[in-house]
Amino acid sequence: MSKNILDKETGKVQIVELTAEEVAERQKETADLEKEIADRIAKDEERANLKASAKAKLVAGEKLTEEEADTIVL
Repeated sequence: MSKNILDKETGKVQIVELTAEEVAERQKETADLEKEIADRIAKDEERANLKASAKAKLVAGEKLTEEEADTIVL
């Protein structure tokens, strides 16, 4: 991996290889972001499932759980 360094005075760009520490930091940042995205997707799917369950129970006239009720409260 490499990075670009711009010299503001000359306007020249220098391509420099990343250090091992910089590579490790970028890999950790990438892994953290991937985990955050996966967590958000799981949370969205869970909410969608609760909404579907709440709708089905309302149609059937069944009692909702508190979590299901929370998904439809305005």
